[in-house]
Amino acid sequence: MSGWLILGLLAIATFAALWLFARPGRGSIELVAATLLLAVAGYAWQGNPGLAGKPTKPRANHPAEDSLFANERAAWMDRMGADSQALDTADAFIRNGDPAYAVGVLRGAIGRKPDSMMLWLGLGNALVTYADGAVTPPARYAFERAASLKPNDPAPAYFLALALAQSGDLDTAEKIWRGQLASAPADAPWRGRVMEKLILIDRARSAG
Repeated sequence: MSGWLILGLLAIATFAALWLFARPGRGSIELVAATLLLAVAGYAWQGNPGLAGKPTKPRANHPAEDSLFANERAAWMDRMGADSQALDTADAFIRNGDPAYAVGVLRGAIGRKPDSMMLWLGLGNALVTYADGAVTPPARYAFERAASLKPNDPAPAYFLALALAQSGDLDTAEKIWRGQLASAPADAPWRGRVMEKLILIDRARSAG
């Protein structure tokens, strides 16, 4: 079905619905007609009226393994509680290839608990996954929001660097992790985890 035919049917249906249910006066009819004509002109200018109608396939979902965030967050938080339940649900959507739903779940959870650092970190991870691994401005904002909630907690910087490393920005990830090591107590339980990531960065560079 061509674009002109679809547009014509929509215009007729709109006009008929207004006439049957709203019973507009002459002035209103003229206004509606002018609006419809303007819509037709805009479509003729910007659209492709001659193209045949063709249904598009839905976006294919690509099931995936757990993200590094999902695998590592247990070391940074209690596995119980409402935050963990929302994060587990988001992880399940990501594994199923539905990162958009994961983002929706975490936004809803943040709406109920806006001061949860881990929920904001989960949102950052979900946004990175939705963007096919890119640390977009919304994702970076989520990580930064998490850091602002607990400025002395190492988790936000750690997971931001993890996302950056996965996106290919090894230099920035290394800078963040080395800065964490430089300022961390010698007995910080997460030092070994950061050092492991720096070793992996060195190996990746050597392999490249």
